[in-house]
Amino acid sequence: MSKQDIRGAALVTGASSGIGAAYADRLARAGHDLVLVARDTARLEALAARLKAETGVKIDILTADLTRKADLAKVEARLADAAIDILINNAGVSLAGAFVEQDLDRVESMIQLNVVSVTRLAHAAAKAFAARDRGAIVNISSVVGLAPELQMPVYGATKAYVTYFTQTLRQQLSPNIQLQAVLPGATRTEIWDRSGSGGAEALDPNMLMEVDDLVDAALAGFHQGELITIPSLPDPADFAAYDAARAKLLPNLSRNRPAARYTVSEPA
Repeated sequence: MSKQDIRGAALVTGASSGIGAAYADRLARAGHDLVLVARDTARLEALAARLKAETGVKIDILTADLTRKADLAKVEARLADAAIDILINNAGVSLAGAFVEQDLDRVESMIQLNVVSVTRLAHAAAKAFAARDRGAIVNISSVVGLAPELQMPVYGATKAYVTYFTQTLRQQLSPNIQLQAVLPGATRTEIWDRSGSGGAEALDPNMLMEVDDLVDAALAGFHQGELITIPSLPDPADFAAYDAARAKLLPNLSRNRPAARYTVSEPA
């Protein structure tokens, strides 16, 4: 799968459809055994049966709702399996509408899935991989996390977290543990229907990527050793410039005195 030739099994969350199912397909065809995680047992069983028949790899399914602590703990425990070398941290959800009109219970559930479960599963994987000094963690983020202008305040914030989280893990984990944050743009998956946004068909077709193209590009970025992969971005130098502009702020983000522009003049 990678420049490090990681050959172990892969655990894929949100595997019953969309991006997760496409990852499962590509990884199986590359010879990886799989652990497929999602809420929909029937869909998982159908996908597992098809991929077993077409590729011959070993596939286990694990039905879990990652917003439930007990289910999440089951998946965390499975990541301790020495056979698993790859985590595809894909499960996520969006929510349409203005923040003040959103159901707060659904907002909390989105944070649980997009942030808490991603964090806990990455922690379980990182501990297991660090003990063996090998492995790969792929976190599915979103370009929305770079663009407040898209007006998805909570969803975008959860995805900004995923990108930041991945970048920081890169600084803390062994270079033998490969890390990647994938930042899709609009992609044709069921997330649009589930979010209440009216479906992908309402989008400009020039902005909507097919899921197979998205995952193939993400895997190409993984093979190239990218930490941040934006599948639709033509020139990686554009993101490098964005990141360099951010880094330029660092020396002045924390100083012992306020900037001169905040100095209050004494009254005459």
